[in-house]
Amino acid sequence: MPEAPKKFLNPTEDYNLQDKNNKILHFIEEVTKTPHEVQKRVLAEILTRNAHVEYLQRHGLNGHTDRDTFKKIMPVIKYEDIQSDINRIANGDTSHILCSKPISEFLTSSGTSGGERKLMPTIEEELERRSLLYSLLMPVMSQYVPGLDKGKGMYFLFIKSEAKTPGGLVARPVLTSYYKSSHFKQRPYDPYTNYTSPNETILCPDSYQSMYSQLLCGLCQNKEVLRVGAVFASGFIRAIRFLEKHWTILCKDIASGTLNPQITDPSVREAVMKILKPDPKLASFIEGECRKDSWHGIITRLWPNTKYVDVIVTGTMSQYIPTLDYYSNGLPLVCTMYASSECYFGVNLNPLCKPSEVSYTLIPTMGYFEFLPVQRNNGINTNPVSVRKSLNEKEQQELVDLADVKLGQEYELVVTTYAGLYRYRVGDVLRVASFKNKAPQFNFICRKNVVLSIDSDKTDEVELQNAVKNAVNHLVPFDATVTEYTSYADTTTIPGHYVLFWELGLNGTTPIPPSVFEDCCLTVEESLNSVYRQGRASDKSIGPLEIKIVETGTFDKLMDYAISLGASINQYKTPRCVKFAPIVELLTTRVVSNYYSPKCPKWVPGHKQWCNID
Repeated sequence: MPEAPKKFLNPTEDYNLQDKNNKILHFIEEVTKTPHEVQKRVLAEILTRNAHVEYLQRHGLNGHTDRDTFKKIMPVIKYEDIQSDINRIANGDTSHILCSKPISEFLTSSGTSGGERKLMPTIEEELERRSLLYSLLMPVMSQYVPGLDKGKGMYFLFIKSEAKTPGGLVARPVLTSYYKSSHFKQRPYDPYTNYTSPNETILCPDSYQSMYSQLLCGLCQNKEVLRVGAVFASGFIRAIRFLEKHWTILCKDIASGTLNPQITDPSVREAVMKILKPDPKLASFIEGECRKDSWHGIITRLWPNTKYVDVIVTGTMSQYIPTLDYYSNGLPLVCTMYASSECYFGVNLNPLCKPSEVSYTLIPTMGYFEFLPVQRNNGINTNPVSVRKSLNEKEQQELVDLADVKLGQEYELVVTTYAGLYRYRVGDVLRVASFKNKAPQFNFICRKNVVLSIDSDKTDEVELQNAVKNAVNHLVPFDATVTEYTSYADTTTIPGHYVLFWELGLNGTTPIPPSVFEDCCLTVEESLNSVYRQGRASDKSIGPLEIKIVETGTFDKLMDYAISLGASINQYKTPRCVKFAPIVELLTTRVVSNYYSPKCPKWVPGHKQWCNID
């Protein structure tokens, strides 16, 4: 198996950045030339070390490490299939249930992904694999943007407070685990991990103090910043909006060289005061830019040497692209990596591509990957993976290996990890976009389990995103945008109907007539699949779609509520479909106006049959 590049530990002893980059790029080149062989070895290694664990014994694998036996014997599973095993470990059972190595902690999945927080087992050595994937990012990026080692990155990174299981294991989001580990806190010298935010500001559990101090440090070092970012696009935009609200007191701190008394964390204060010095000239410059009527290009105005914005803008995050373009004056939007709580998967080897063209190359040493074919015609998922709780024997045989996927085909990702997940359905739908050597490169399409349904209709995340995107065109003449949205299947009416909650960004002064919002409703409906349109126009099983406009700041309240329930600020994503009654109530109480589709969308008989043609 190709050997992962060794870390350089001391900047003063033979540290050669170009040599290090070349070794990492060589590693990527080698593992993508032989993905089939690497995957075979990875699976054999996982099965050999875990041969005697209870879970594999229970299913009768009996020490076999070959791929054919593994595929024949072991079932493809969802979280519910191993939840009892997870609960045993969480309650203190230290026997080798899933993994031969001790479970070091649980990684909690995002609170808004699939509606429940799941506990993913992990082991200490997984931190090494995550660190390896991080180490690949900047050598790849440096091929496209040279000189990034000459400055700093301004990244808004956050942790959440951790919990403990009854058995005493820590449970926390994967990024919190990484930021709190020695791999991050005591990371060896690397000019690419030179950030404007001191570790103490990132590790501060108070989200206000963390955001304030990270922004303050970023402003103080504005000329050194070469790249900016956050995990998700929504998190970066939240930071810019925080700046809009608090720039006056931030400027006061910079001018005086003193830190606002609202920042009470001693370690944060100490770290920030090492950076903060009185600089009335810089404060005046920032104040002058922030006082201007327009914040267009505010990123390049305040941080003039910025080369790109590093955030995830794939999937539903794509809705933030216009806002990011506005604030950044069209800087490249870069998606560098693909990862989850279950496993870190891969990297984007063409980071300056358009957001719509982002593809990730899965690194075959990270875990063993399989792919369940997904059929989607005209936006309709004819292989409804979001519905099936388990797969029959024939469906399990449909899974293909990493090296055997077909160009243009969509798949649900299934992973086997070193930490005790075997043929686990991650829930992401990917499309094969191209190949790097013999390794496939995937577009991220959506999470399969985000669905709106009233009757026989099933509207997924991608359809909804495209429908909203089409409808928003009606707002363009009024210089208005939809800054956030979610949806709700309202079955309290007869028939039930789709409700969209929209928060608007109003830059123009001309009022938007009700008829425009009605046109938006109709455009959304026209953009949805034929099953939905048949339900509206022919079967009358679905009522007119409704758009509810909510007060400005509503979705910030929604995020605050989610965080109060334990969601991670770092992993939080606005849910595109809500069902939880308190969230629906929160949204409903902030509605300022509502509009309905004025007529049925177009539908013609035969279209449904056309959708089912292979």
